[in-house]
Amino acid sequence: MLAAVLLLSACAFAQDTNRFVFLCFGQSNMEGFPGIEPQDKGPVDSRFEVLAAVDFPNLGRTNGNWHKAEPPLCRPNCGIGPADYFGRTLVSNLPPSIKIGILNISVAGCKIELFDKTHYESYAATAAPWMKKIIEGYGGNPYARLVELGKVAQKDGVIKGILLHQGESNANDKNWPNKVKEIYDNLLTDLSLKAEDAPLIVGELVDSEQKGACASMNKIIDNLPQTIPTAHVVSSAGCAGRPDHLHFTPAGYRLLGLRYAQTMLPLLANKGAERK
Repeated sequence: MLAAVLLLSACAFAQDTNRFVFLCFGQSNMEGFPGIEPQDKGPVDSRFEVLAAVDFPNLGRTNGNWHKAEPPLCRPNCGIGPADYFGRTLVSNLPPSIKIGILNISVAGCKIELFDKTHYESYAATAAPWMKKIIEGYGGNPYARLVELGKVAQKDGVIKGILLHQGESNANDKNWPNKVKEIYDNLLTDLSLKAEDAPLIVGELVDSEQKGACASMNKIIDNLPQTIPTAHVVSSAGCAGRPDHLHFTPAGYRLLGLRYAQTMLPLLANKGAERK
C-alpha cells in the first residue's frame, strides 16, 4: 500500500499542470508544407515545446520526448504549419508560468478515415507507397500513436485542446462531420477527457478568393459545430495560398495559426488561464 501511495505521489509530482498540451492531426496542411522562411527560424520561446512523434535525426529529437518547438514540428522535411504560430501566439499571450506543448501526428494526402481506429487498416491498405511510408513512421497506426503519446503528454502536462486541419481528401463529403465526431469522441474516451475541457479547433481550407481547389469543402467544415458542440471553426479568409491551390504559403500558415490561437485563448480564459 505504501509503495502504491508513493507511486501515485511521484506521478502527481511529475505532472506539470502549467504545461498546456494540444493534440494536432490532419493531412499536409497540418503537417506543414515544406518551406521554412528565415523569420520562422529565429529564436523560439523555450516555453513552447513539441513532443516528437517520430525521430528527427538531424535535429537530435527522439520519438516520445519533449524538445524545443523549432520547425518542423510534425516530421523531418515538413515546413511550418498552423501549429507553429498557434503555439508562439499562446506563449506570448499567457502568463510566464505557462508552457505550451504540441503533439502533431499528421499524414499528407490522407482521408479522415485514416484516423478511424476501427477501419483505418482497410483505408491504409489502399494508400500510395509514399503515404504508406509516412504511416509506417507512426507504427502503422497514426491514431494509436496519437493516443499513445497523448497519454505520455498527460503524465507531463494537461491536454487543453485538439487541433484539426483536414478535408482536401474528403472534399464535398457530407458525412465528414460525423466521421470527425467519431474520431473526436474516441480521443475523448481513450484519453479520459471531457469535451468541455478539450475543445476541437478546426481550420478552413484554402478559400475561394485564393482559388482553393477544395474551397467548397469549407461549407461543410463551417457546419461542424452543429455536429460537435465543442468544435470551433477558424476562418482561412486572407490566408495566402500556394500556386497548387491546396496548400498555404508560410505567411498563410502564420495567419492561420494566429487565428487558431485567437480562437483558443478565450476558451482557456474561461477555464481560468488568465492572459498576460
